[in-house]
Amino acid sequence: MLIPTSVVALMISIYPVSDWLIEPLEKRFLAPETLPDTVDGIIILGGGEDVSVGISWNSKEIGLAGDRFISTQELAQIYPKAPIIFTGGVGQLTMHSHLQMQLSTQNSPLGSQILQGLGIEPERLVVERLSRNTFENFKNIQPLLPNSTGRYLLVTSAYHMPRSVGIARKLRINVIPYPVDYRSTHENFRRIDFDFYGHLQALEPAWKEWIGLTAYYWTGKTSEWFPKEN
Repeated sequence: MLIPTSVVALMISIYPVSDWLIEPLEKRFLAPETLPDTVDGIIILGGGEDVSVGISWNSKEIGLAGDRFISTQELAQIYPKAPIIFTGGVGQLTMHSHLQMQLSTQNSPLGSQILQGLGIEPERLVVERLSRNTFENFKNIQPLLPNSTGRYLLVTSAYHMPRSVGIARKLRINVIPYPVDYRSTHENFRRIDFDFYGHLQALEPAWKEWIGLTAYYWTGKTSEWFPKEN
């Protein structure tokens, strides 16, 4: 058991083998080459904020997926009249209880505060803050959408986009994928670099996402195991 474990750890340490696992997820959906003239809103999935650190220090902390907020702010400028629909929350039960305590003393969750700090007016925000997973993200925002049959730009991490689109399609929410927060590099840039921690940062969300795709398909939360562009 020690020998194969050591071999795998050495492979992960010296070369970004994690890219082989996460790149298919990130390539599944691409951002539109030309944005539509109008959209009915911009949906941003929570996860870009570091909830535990933010609550601990009462500060606006952005994590690895902070690109979600930056890209949403850019899209908000392109579509100045489109509502920004933020759906957040945390999956861990202990953190979920802490989040509820935070919400009882503050008017808005951390993700909403970050968006406002980036210059998005509070009146443009539609906030859902009780979700514990991606399926609940879409289920909970469904009644909050300004137009149930409208088109919405969907901002989330590229590796997370296939499962997110699959859920949206299952719930008949019309989304236009706008993936951000890429974790893999092009094969021309992959090299031996002994960056064990950096490689794990791509490997960890990759294997979780493949498991998530499978679990959501088996439980009927998506109609396709690995959704693709129409």
